[in-house]
Amino acid sequence: MSLKIGIVGLPNVGKSTLFNALTRKKVDISNYPFCTIEPNVGIVEVPDERLQKLAAFSHSKKTVPAVVEFVDIAGLVKGAAEGEGLGNKFLSHIKEVNAIAEVVRVFEDSDIIHVSGASDPMADIEVLEYELILKDLETIQKRLESLSKEAKAGKKGAEEELVHLRKKAEELKTGHFLYSNVLENIRIEESLQLLTEKTIIYVLNASEKQVQEKWEPDQKLKNRIKPAPHAIISAKVESELADLSDEERAEYLKSLGVETSGLDQLIRVSYRTLGLITFFTTGEDETRAWTIPQGSKAPRAGRAIHSDFEEKFIRADIINWEKLLESGSWTKAKELGQMKTEGKEYVVKDGDVIEFKI
Repeated sequence: MSLKIGIVGLPNVGKSTLFNALTRKKVDISNYPFCTIEPNVGIVEVPDERLQKLAAFSHSKKTVPAVVEFVDIAGLVKGAAEGEGLGNKFLSHIKEVNAIAEVVRVFEDSDIIHVSGASDPMADIEVLEYELILKDLETIQKRLESLSKEAKAGKKGAEEELVHLRKKAEELKTGHFLYSNVLENIRIEESLQLLTEKTIIYVLNASEKQVQEKWEPDQKLKNRIKPAPHAIISAKVESELADLSDEERAEYLKSLGVETSGLDQLIRVSYRTLGLITFFTTGEDETRAWTIPQGSKAPRAGRAIHSDFEEKFIRADIINWEKLLESGSWTKAKELGQMKTEGKEYVVKDGDVIEFKI
């Protein structure tokens, strides 16, 4: 599956700097035949040392990492839902993503003028999310108009959906996101792709000094962004890291007193938040990482490779990646009983190496 994250934010919060850093991270797009690359999409490799170790183990000719698509959405301003600036274009792009990364400026810099005159993370979040709420109210209202006609005509399920969406609209008018609401668990509004039901990840854009000093948001801001996860990133640092060699990157991060880049942290937070895991296929031709939802059974995992692997699934040989490396070879792993043959009910675990049989 493809993981797509929309980057949103007000003007001059560092959103474009972060996205430009992402697009400078080179990934061989030819390995992803189903990716449609547009100017506002950056394809970023998912950091995973397991992949490199498996590739070395198999002496693979090609190594293909899992990737994340970051979609750069035009800077949002107050009034976007009514079409101000690039509002409607912004809101149509964001419907396609799995999660929304809200870039919020938490650094002070008199040389970079904030759109409202002064940096105020709480106010920025209010503007961003208010616009998303307004757009969803517009989407729901349009659907309610057609539903009213369908209900009068006696269409099956129309009345139920009408009642459900009216409740959602009333809840949105209170200024609350739907992902935190307690409403009927009726997914009849899925086709509407409501923006406020997207997973939210807050990207707190800090200065290099703040990163070095292990800055954390104050309690007021922490309370505001609950229950969504957050990542503290310096877009400026990420921009500089993008131009460095692996050795130089490691040295720079060490000088900051951190082990991993903010981008790597964001990707890991995204995987954890969206409930995603990675399994691997490996051999002389290729070692590749595949992304699937946590809890997927073996046939569903096969779908990540090709629909035939799900539809024609017979069984799969499965071993944990560390056990495979410890065994020294596929043959030895089988002799030691480390490799198991599993059927359709096997639930794939993060780090499994799988050979499908169809």
